[in-house]
Amino acid sequence: MKKDFNINKIVRANIKKLLPYSSARDEYNGVSDAMVFLDANENPFENGVNRYPDPQQSRLKAKLSELKGVSIENILLGNGSDEVLDLIFRAFCEPNRDSVITLPPTYGMYDVLAKVNAVAIIKIELDADFEPRVDEILKVATNQTKLLFLCSPNNPTANSFKAKSIERLVSNFNGIVVIDEAYIDFSNEESWVKRLQEFKNLIVTQTLSKAYGMAGIRLGICYASKSIVSILNRIKPPYNVNELTQLKAIERLAKPEDVSEEIQRILTQRDWLISELEDLPLIKKVYPSDANFILAEVDDATARYSELINKGIVVRNRTTQPLCENCLRFTVGSQRENIKLITALKTL
Repeated sequence: MKKDFNINKIVRANIKKLLPYSSARDEYNGVSDAMVFLDANENPFENGVNRYPDPQQSRLKAKLSELKGVSIENILLGNGSDEVLDLIFRAFCEPNRDSVITLPPTYGMYDVLAKVNAVAIIKIELDADFEPRVDEILKVATNQTKLLFLCSPNNPTANSFKAKSIERLVSNFNGIVVIDEAYIDFSNEESWVKRLQEFKNLIVTQTLSKAYGMAGIRLGICYASKSIVSILNRIKPPYNVNELTQLKAIERLAKPEDVSEEIQRILTQRDWLISELEDLPLIKKVYPSDANFILAEVDDATARYSELINKGIVVRNRTTQPLCENCLRFTVGSQRENIKLITALKTL
């Protein structure tokens, strides 16, 4: 357990002084039934979306709280995980002074957001087993190193980091550790959401884009301490999660059995795809997967990528990423799509 973490030493000085924008819906949060709302300059003609959405997404957070066993005060929602990550940068990283640590190969938006926010990037490549180099990470961190990003299961390598390595990092890193769990629902590893109370410097991000099949509604989820969530709430746009997104998310979360069934089908197809890929001569290595995609080394990734395009199949060429030379990333599709992929690969 990390006991000496002080959020006030991490948050930017201007954010500490910031008074958040108070929207009309923030100021009145009482019972809505039978009330006449003339406070937000809305169009009065009802069409389902003429009113502003709940700025705190109360119903949606209540459902997530119930499903995850986390207090509503520990939840922040964003317009996709990318907005959540950007809020974290803006709250804790001083432009042109602070730095963050990323572990390539990993999700590319960490670097993009760092550059957008004028924050230096310290890159410590994963080792040959795609695991964090814990000692090296802790060694390079300075007082200006505010964030450490751990994507687990990692994209594009598909593996989950060892729990002992993550625990060492969260326990010893003096800034905030952000664990990106976009693919956690496909893993046998436990979510770090269950350990929020142990680590005041821990942020866990999740999404409805992958296992929940709702990439189109753009909903990102941040689980963190009450103090961290409170800071992020100061700077988030007042109506960042729209009404349609909230309604569709609540509808989907009300049917967890459907989500579980789809996850199981994806895992079954993942196992089948791995076994088929391992039998193909052009495949040099298939890496273990804890996600809904598979990373595989081929003989010539750029050539094979183009050949698959010509056969009507789009995969991801990751050969330019560190440790991923001649690697393609295959998303696990439907049974029909996966058969089409294997059939095409057999003809190359």
